[in-house]
Amino acid sequence: MEKSPFVELAKKVCPAVITIVVSKDLPKIEGFYFLPYGGENLLMPKVSEKGTEKTKIGGGSGFIISPDGYILTSNHVVADKDAEYTILLEPDEAYQAKILSRNPINDIAILKIENKAKKEFPCLSLGNSDNVKLGEEVLAVGNALGEFHDTLSAGIISGLSRFITAFGGITPNIESLRGLIQTDAAINPGNSGGPLINLEGKVIGINTAMIAGAQNLGFAIPINYAKKDLEEIKKYGKLKRPFLGVKYILLNKEISKKNKLPVDYGALVIRETLGESPILKGSAAENAGLKEFDIILECEGEKITEKNSLSNILQKFEVGQNVTLKVLREGKTIELRAKLQESK
Repeated sequence: MEKSPFVELAKKVCPAVITIVVSKDLPKIEGFYFLPYGGENLLMPKVSEKGTEKTKIGGGSGFIISPDGYILTSNHVVADKDAEYTILLEPDEAYQAKILSRNPINDIAILKIENKAKKEFPCLSLGNSDNVKLGEEVLAVGNALGEFHDTLSAGIISGLSRFITAFGGITPNIESLRGLIQTDAAINPGNSGGPLINLEGKVIGINTAMIAGAQNLGFAIPINYAKKDLEEIKKYGKLKRPFLGVKYILLNKEISKKNKLPVDYGALVIRETLGESPILKGSAAENAGLKEFDIILECEGEKITEKNSLSNILQKFEVGQNVTLKVLREGKTIELRAKLQESK
């Protein structure tokens, strides 16, 4: 009987897929007590006032992409800047990891194993996500629920260029992700950051999200999004991202109707809190002449919408490049030129 091609793929891929354990120094729990509330007794932790202890607060998956220990994963897996990250190659083989970059726009993070012994690690090759075809067979690999090591699920590419609004991870942030690969291969909590593999054994995506309450609806970040980040990390030691220096909310029909705005798309320049300017001092936005309550309609001729945000559009340009902004100000449309700065 002929073996499934996934058998050989599993042998090739699994050694390079790792578990990321997230831990943090938290107050010690000395026990529990019951708190009467609403006619019921709630079980509450009793927190010690004496010291802290290392506590596991989360985890996810990742995969090694070079023999010297570079790792790709999802940004939301390693979003807590105060946490400590441990890499498990096997249940009894652990390494500390350094976070080299976090890219919340594309939900990508790059880590490096602290490899003092100069060990060569098993690694995966990166494919070309631009060549992914609808209906193509794929394999999703990760550590389901953070407990089941080397979990494989097979499926097909169910859709391309998907847009979702994702919520979750260690920090309770909501992110809008675009250009995603949709697959019916099962992606469960704990699988985030693991690879989506084609039949050549190459990574075409980073598993990032699934739709709660639905079946066979998983999404992956195209691997080509990560290639640019990798190139910048190896060249500059950091991500060089263009930065406008403005705070805004994306408009839609509901927001515009409620606030009686003249358009239902664009980025409304507005402060988050009282006393805090939405335009960073000395930024490209200030130098260009942007003002609070301006609505940025387009950037370099590209319409700004909920599915195509200003931050997503800006990623297409380089630091130091000039962009033209189409702006609605007090009922009149004007054009401003902004020279993009580097994000700090």
